[in-house]
Amino acid sequence: MIVSLENAGTKVSKERECEQGIKDFRTRFTFLTGSRFRDEIILCFLDGMNFLAHFYLAGNKAGLLIGNFIADDVKGKKYLDYPENIQQGILMHRAIDHFTDTHPVTSKAKDLLREEFNHYSGVILDVFFDHFLAKNWNEFSSETLADFSQRTYAFLGKHAHTFPERPRTMLPYMREHDWLMAYAHTEGVHRVLTGMSRRVKFNSGMERATAALEKNYDQFEKFFREFFPELVQHTEHFRTEAR
Repeated sequence: MIVSLENAGTKVSKERECEQGIKDFRTRFTFLTGSRFRDEIILCFLDGMNFLAHFYLAGNKAGLLIGNFIADDVKGKKYLDYPENIQQGILMHRAIDHFTDTHPVTSKAKDLLREEFNHYSGVILDVFFDHFLAKNWNEFSSETLADFSQRTYAFLGKHAHTFPERPRTMLPYMREHDWLMAYAHTEGVHRVLTGMSRRVKFNSGMERATAALEKNYDQFEKFFREFFPELVQHTEHFRTEAR
């Protein structure tokens, strides 16, 4: 059973103002329409997290999927407030992030980005790797990416009332604009990175990162193919032991 938890409150700051709810955000951007409004929604919420990889690695396990989705908003030992199956999903998310951040293949991949993008290289690489997962989806799953995406949105939607505020508010926009499918094309990658660049306070240059992807496309895909099977193997015990 999934237990509904009360939020511990949110910190009021410019970087995390979207956590105060979408109402104020809509008021500030009512003059925006069409794709511009869509991009403002995306940049408010998308933190560069590789949603597609996390959801895929959850392996259709309910607790792992929920835990992976909410993990960035569950700090420290707060994960212990959740049911055990969701605790494992949160811990899995953290294990994925640590393995990715410290792996020698991703280090080499980030070397191609560091000179221009500095500490944003890891964020950018997460998006690149989700792109390659989406592009080559049929190599990893017998289910189409479209079906997987819609099934995932529907499942998360059934349990959204139990989520912390930010993922609960984010989910309808993820579903409406089909973020998981967007990664399959470089145009979607560019839209995501541009939105992320506009969100951060400093000049990250992430809006230029698609050019770096296209310049070294084959090399980045090679890195993905070297790294991702190891990540699948590294997280296998979570899926095997999940209830």
